[in-house]
Amino acid sequence: MQQRTLGNTGEQVSAIGLGCMGLVGWYGKRDDEEAAATVRRAIEIGVTHLDTAAVYQDGDNERFVGQCIRGHRDQVFLATKCGLERTGEGRLQVNNQPELILRSCDASLERLDTDHIDLFYLHRIDPNVPIEESIGAMASLVDAGKIRFIGISEAGVDTLRRANHAHPIAALQSELSLWAQHSAQPALDVCQELGISYVAYSPLGRGFLSGSIKRAEDLPADDTRRIFPRFDATNFDANVAAAEQVREVAKNLDCTPAQLALAWVLARWDKVLAIPGTKKRAYLDENAGAVSVGLGKAQLEEIATRLPEELVQGERYPEIMMHTLNI
Repeated sequence: MQQRTLGNTGEQVSAIGLGCMGLVGWYGKRDDEEAAATVRRAIEIGVTHLDTAAVYQDGDNERFVGQCIRGHRDQVFLATKCGLERTGEGRLQVNNQPELILRSCDASLERLDTDHIDLFYLHRIDPNVPIEESIGAMASLVDAGKIRFIGISEAGVDTLRRANHAHPIAALQSELSLWAQHSAQPALDVCQELGISYVAYSPLGRGFLSGSIKRAEDLPADDTRRIFPRFDATNFDANVAAAEQVREVAKNLDCTPAQLALAWVLARWDKVLAIPGTKKRAYLDENAGAVSVGLGKAQLEEIATRLPEELVQGERYPEIMMHTLNI
């Protein structure tokens, strides 16, 4: 597995990681045995950057990941997040108060069954708390040895600059894919300027860009993607047609659509890291193979011509979740 440098830290991290959000829920039917086997397989093949969060399945995701890496902790670069929680009504609520960050870190350490977190993110940015106060709390966790590096997620350029001024930021985690180019570019530019790694979540458009989704009926009834506008019936067929462009380019390069989409993300910059999510070993192996797909100038120009972001229909998130984005 190709290694890339995490920001200005000197730390080497696998270029392709594993987004763990869907391991025990969220996307379709739960299969703990296969999900655990997928995590073990990831470690075997060098996909050692594992990304989870406190809010995923209300802590169950961290517990599951902690169980899976028991005995292999020294082989894993472990990332998790704080600052986003659910209210009693099930709505997402952003809270970056310093005292909550400190408590959340301790709770994550316990659930993950580890004495340190490699990369600790603010999951979303709280407009009611100065970013300097939140980063100050995280810096105290670095000093205490509970976390090694600080990250923030879905932060606008001003927030990113202020956070990095308060304490060096190792990574910005935000959506980046062939379907999320324009929204990502301003922050990506600042990351390049400051030397902050860009960790791309949903690099496969929540599975759409893999070419495996052809009909809305293919999604299980309890699959959370059904609430996302790009999977809505009014946008679905247009987005399937857009994804077909990826398949056609991939065919000419003798790779899969998923591998092409991931290779495109990695080609943005040498400090971009991708964390596609999967709970199946077959897809994990396929995703890992993206590091062998070389995209030259001609291929990148063809992709830009055939799949401009304007072809994509629908917002990235449902309206109820858009308010959590600091953009």
